[in-house]
Amino acid sequence: MPNPRIIFAGTPEFAARHLQALIDADIIPIAVYTQPDRRAGRGKKLMPSAVKSVAERYEIPVIQPQNFKLEQDCLDIAALQPDLMIVVAYGLILPEVILSTPRFGCINVHASLLPRWRGAAPIQRAIEKGDKSSGVSLMQMEKGLDTGPVIDCADIEIGNMNAAQLHDKLAQMGASLLIKNIQRCLDSDIKTCPQSNEDATYAQKLLKKEGQIDWMLEASDLERKIRAFNPYPVCFTYLSEQSLRIWCSSIKDLNSLPDNNHPPGTIMEITSDGIEVQTGKGRLIVEQIQLPGKKALNIADLLRGHPNKFVKGMQFL
Repeated sequence: MPNPRIIFAGTPEFAARHLQALIDADIIPIAVYTQPDRRAGRGKKLMPSAVKSVAERYEIPVIQPQNFKLEQDCLDIAALQPDLMIVVAYGLILPEVILSTPRFGCINVHASLLPRWRGAAPIQRAIEKGDKSSGVSLMQMEKGLDTGPVIDCADIEIGNMNAAQLHDKLAQMGASLLIKNIQRCLDSDIKTCPQSNEDATYAQKLLKKEGQIDWMLEASDLERKIRAFNPYPVCFTYLSEQSLRIWCSSIKDLNSLPDNNHPPGTIMEITSDGIEVQTGKGRLIVEQIQLPGKKALNIADLLRGHPNKFVKGMQFL
């Protein structure tokens, strides 16, 4: 199909990488939809989304509706006469009238192996729950949340990746999957596989309060959670009423149990490699900590600047 009329909708960096891949493949959208600019940083200045920044760099028209509750927003998309709409981490719900407007419908790149982890935070929830693998799915969109039939997918072993590392891997995989299949979508030459609702899980949106460490949990659970919440919202704990953010950890022992003298959260050992902490079961090595108002540091560097900050026997709360 010569010069297909494609609309791209997305907001964060994950989506921006897909938009860049389309542009690099000389597939230029006629318009880009992204969420309205948000206030960010210490100055609370209005900041464009990552997708908007890419679109403006290539002088692609950008449209930023608050939502699609206004009839005019729906009419504006219809006026573009799109052949296909590509949606990647847009963050707004598209009503049925929008989904049915493009000639070949709307397709979505989702950062999980659907039907596992539908919803807002699939990357983080997969790590947190101990999934062995993750991946990306390309699906035909329908009314339900990430319920549409799958066009294609690709998987990857999670290993010991944190959320930032897995995000980057999946963004690259998703962009490749999109480019591989886009012509088939435009030619209606696709076979889809319906999802099993019985196997579906939901990836709830991340909340900052979830980041607080519960030292009663097992070391393996905490190690996964710390990886899952890096770089956002970042796990935290308290020491002498001061909040500390924990960016990186490893497991020392899976089986040691707390006792009356060493309850969960107790600092058992301190070395340049990390701070060994007793958990509900097993011991966790805290390897990177961020003090309030400071940058994150490896324990060896932190101890040089604060030699008496951590003492064996102290307890994280």
